[in-house]
Amino acid sequence: MGILIIRVAIGAIMLAFHGIPKLMMGPSNWEKVSAAIYKIGITFAPSFWGFAAVAAECVGALLIMIGLFMRPSALVLAFTMLIAFISHLAKGDTLAAASHPLELLFIFLALAVTGAGKYSLDRK
Repeated sequence: MGILIIRVAIGAIMLAFHGIPKLMMGPSNWEKVSAAIYKIGITFAPSFWGFAAVAAECVGALLIMIGLFMRPSALVLAFTMLIAFISHLAKGDTLAAASHPLELLFIFLALAVTGAGKYSLDRK
């Protein structure tokens, strides 16, 4: 039951406060989102990378909530949070300001390791 609660809560928060708002802002905002990946040297196809991050935050969050393709979804979201964390630090933010994506990074890594649990579509 504990993993179910974490999956649904974290997935819903990711979807409602990160994924959907960025999705609704459209392609011009997706390029702004992709600026974070420049920090690791990827500078081509900014709209694609921005949309990929937004899609991970929407589709990945939904998949985590229902427990389907849990491990790959959690790993993709962990990578997205790693890039967000690096981006915060590159902008000069303090560790305290960058802690939210860092916390989510570890939550998604833990979910990838533990799997979806008993109450999931992966279990079916």
